[in-house]
Amino acid sequence: MDNPRYQSAFLTQVANAIRRRHYSIRTEQAYVDWIRRFILFHGKRHPRDMGEKEVAAFLTYLAVQRDVAASTQNQALNALVFMYKEVLERPLDGEIRGISYAKRPKRLPVVLTPDEVAGVLSQLEGTQWLVACLLYGSGLRLIEALRLRVMDLDFSRRAIFVRNGKGGKDRVVTLADEVVLPLQRHLQNVKTCHERDLEAGFGCVYLPHALARKYLNACREWGWQYVFPASRRAIDPRSGVERRHHIDASAIQKAIKVAVRRTGIPKKASCHTLRHSFATHLLERGMDIRTVQEQLGHKDVRTTQIYTHVLNRGGLAVRSPLSGLLANS
Repeated sequence: MDNPRYQSAFLTQVANAIRRRHYSIRTEQAYVDWIRRFILFHGKRHPRDMGEKEVAAFLTYLAVQRDVAASTQNQALNALVFMYKEVLERPLDGEIRGISYAKRPKRLPVVLTPDEVAGVLSQLEGTQWLVACLLYGSGLRLIEALRLRVMDLDFSRRAIFVRNGKGGKDRVVTLADEVVLPLQRHLQNVKTCHERDLEAGFGCVYLPHALARKYLNACREWGWQYVFPASRRAIDPRSGVERRHHIDASAIQKAIKVAVRRTGIPKKASCHTLRHSFATHLLERGMDIRTVQEQLGHKDVRTTQIYTHVLNRGGLAVRSPLSGLLANS
């Protein structure tokens, strides 16, 4: 594997296997990168000449020398398991021995108060404000909000259809009344932009899986367009077609980070904090945990129960013994 052409050919083979299974481009990029690192770590040996022992050594290196997070190490493991099973057709054993696993810290989610959320939203405007409202008002993950298509919004039923969310699951979430009119006005501008793209010979949006071949003209239809399209067209890295994708996640992440700083909130808040706040505030208002689980798209209710721990740690949950001591002094 010393010749880089062989390495490149193998990684292309991996990328093709990922695309055949309709994984997202982000997953493709992450898996290919981890496999490339695995190959380089072992002196550019071909993966077919390695096995469980080399996988364990690489994952241990990540945990011990690189001090990566448990989720990062797990992503690397998933990439290597995929490579051996789907590309080399030589699945790894069920349990790989000799791995030093990174410790997964038990942390409570950062949650903002309603006043803090209002303060953050007041520092945003336009598309950034709309996306933030969907993260907090509907409990969407950031990538779920950015991947929304026009057809996914049901204004009459006040519902949002989340397609192919985390774990490949679909779900329906609530759409707050307060964002209906702003969203409708926003879509009018998006439609004008789409019509201009069509006139210029473009306007064909990316369609998932084989829909583009099955419905040849669907990519130009209004319902399939992204709710939050990018300001500029770009070349699709997979197909090479010039089209308008959704806005980049980093733009929203940076905007919310700046908004939190301007508001003066002393918390490490991010886009995902708005989703945490959505769940916590629903539970505070008496919403049952199963409904919150469905809104968030959690597979296991135990994942949703983390927000009950946030509630229990509030100042009203336990009366401090210091209160009585100072009152009697």
